[in-house]
Amino acid sequence: MAGPVRALARAIELELKVTPRGGRSAIEGVRADAAGTERLVVRLKEAPADGAANAALLRLLADAFAVPRSACTLVAGAGARLKRVRIEGEPGVLLARAGALVRTPEGA
Repeated sequence: MAGPVRALARAIELELKVTPRGGRSAIEGVRADAAGTERLVVRLKEAPADGAANAALLRLLADAFAVPRSACTLVAGAGARLKRVRIEGEPGVLLARAGALVRTPEGA
């Protein structure tokens, strides 16, 4: 799958743009930045203080991919809005689940 999802041997990695204090927690689809880099856009209601937003992000992704929270790891971007997360599991299954999440939102 092209775009913000990359398959690894026993996992996938997601390129994300995260907005903390976004009013609600939701995965909003894929958007490209000015350079053309596609990222999965995630909005979180939690504030970034004391890692709360990162913890909420990993819980949200674990729920969305139907994996245990321990299968999700923040690989890069702990203190930034642009992040990379690894989700451990069978790549084929995870890629199929990602397919529903990477649709570009209407009007984007």
